[in-house]
Amino acid sequence: MPKSYLTPNEVAELLMVSPTAVRQWAEKGELKALTTPGGHRRFLPGEIERFAQERGLTLNSGNDDVLRLLIVDDDEQLVRYLVKLLEGFQDQVIIETVNDGFAAGLKVREFEPHIILLDLMMPGLDGFQVCRMLKEGNNTQAIRVIAMTGYPSEENVEKILAAGAEICLPKPIDAQRLLKHIGLNDARSA
Repeated sequence: MPKSYLTPNEVAELLMVSPTAVRQWAEKGELKALTTPGGHRRFLPGEIERFAQERGLTLNSGNDDVLRLLIVDDDEQLVRYLVKLLEGFQDQVIIETVNDGFAAGLKVREFEPHIILLDLMMPGLDGFQVCRMLKEGNNTQAIRVIAMTGYPSEENVEKILAAGAEICLPKPIDAQRLLKHIGLNDARSA
């Protein structure tokens, strides 16, 4: 059962700051705390998540060995296929999905993916714009982008690679090639 409260030191570790910073935020009322009968501050996990999200702080989740992968594609059938394919690696990957470029921007801040599977042709913000914005951002430039397109023209491939994607895979997606690029070994085919 998860803990129902956190100490200032535990909060400091989660937020990757000093315990002094946590105490100062609590004193200013910016970070809501409960006070024990002995006068010690305790924090609810939901309050820490709210605070971190409002400030754009990254929570040190401790599960860095799990790959966070975001699928950005408006083709619902392909998204379902990719989720089903990747669910075989549940102990190695956490998957989130969105269906347009604008939603991708919001989800990237919240989910902090290691890898994005990015469709090129979407309404609103297309994959080219999303990739450029990711690669220009200080906090997002290290995210690996694997582009996908049903229109793998030489021009599209060159354009997305120039925007910062590491590869552009044609649709329909070759599952083994995709898994190889993600870095997942498909033991099911062995």
